Amino acid sequence: MPDEASVARAGEPAEEANGPDREAVLRYIERFASLLISLGVPPMPARVFAALLITDSGRLTAAELAGVLLVSRAAISDGVRYLTQLGLVDREREPGSRRDYYRMPDDVWVKMISLRDQILVRWSGLLREGIALIGAGTPAGTRMAEHAAYVEFVSKELPGVLQRWEECKASLPAGGTA
Repeated sequence: MPDEASVARAGEPAEEANGPDREAVLRYIERFASLLISLGVPPMPARVFAALLITDSGRLTAAELAGVLLVSRAAISDGVRYLTQLGLVDREREPGSRRDYYRMPDDVWVKMISLRDQILVRWSGLLREGIALIGAGTPAGTRMAEHAAYVEFVSKELPGVLQRWEECKASLPAGGTA
């Protein structure tokens, strides 16, 4: 994968010997972004997220991101603003530098799941509101009650899943696969 120096020099990633070529990297970023888009993430934040994910250091400047994604820095600005507001990207600056770097927090997936949990809580509330509106004894009310029970079950299970992940992560070898 490109290093930040080559991105900054040329405005685009350099091909490393025996590494992925630029087109393959861009195709991967677009495929990953498409998955995020299907989950409701806007397109540019999804692309920025994927670009940061695939970068070895996990951190790039706006100019470097623009070079990787072949877009304007203004487009990058909108993308990182969205991601920083959600806590999925952190902005940092090296002492004495005026350049902002954007990086993924180490617990980005935990944060992403936590955001989904907030949505589950909202869904549950709306489902329960609908049940009260139409009546629990109606066919729609019965169906909605089952949906609400499922959403509430998943939401209650998430803390245990995250705890088990922390235990699993502690036993992972350096490569990160179990």
